[in-house]
Amino acid sequence: MSKRKRKPKSTAASDVSGEESVVLHETAPLQLRYYGDPVLRKRAEPVAEITDAEHQLAEQMLETLYATGNGIGLAATQVGVLKRLIIVDIGEDDDEEYEPLVLFNPQLLSSEGDIVAEEGCLSIPDVTADVKRPERIVVEGIDLQCESVRIEADGLLARVLQHEIDHLNGVLFIDRISGLKRRLLSDELTRLQKAEKPY
Repeated sequence: MSKRKRKPKSTAASDVSGEESVVLHETAPLQLRYYGDPVLRKRAEPVAEITDAEHQLAEQMLETLYATGNGIGLAATQVGVLKRLIIVDIGEDDDEEYEPLVLFNPQLLSSEGDIVAEEGCLSIPDVTADVKRPERIVVEGIDLQCESVRIEADGLLARVLQHEIDHLNGVLFIDRISGLKRRLLSDELTRLQKAEKPY
């Protein structure tokens, strides 16, 4: 996998900061899917074998993530691929040792505590909301080398992992907010649902 491109990071969201619209650079290899697209509500299928095709998909997802300029996580369903694959990059700009996290078939094994923080999503641009999630989690998955990995996470990493695993199950962050909060966002969500999609 090629060296990642540096990009600004958000400390307040999962997919994206939510402060600006998502505009993909013209060189993005994959097309993001947006709110209202049925694929975002479908459950992704487990990856039976990690082949060159899966490596290429992971690389293209990373390039697409970096093309947004402010994304820190992406699930395969967000680019229309129903495979259980997520990528996460919350590394600091000056950390040359950091490598993005690529996980196939991620599973949430355990969780504890609760914390509320603001989230946004590349697939729901310009919409943010406070979401309560477990504060500390343990996630298991398979990396690009076909090795089983177990991750104990808290803080931003825990939130991003949960957000992206939700995507693989057809769940959006707005599903985890109260009915009242969602009604307050209804006009914006309706606009996004009716908006012309770039695909």
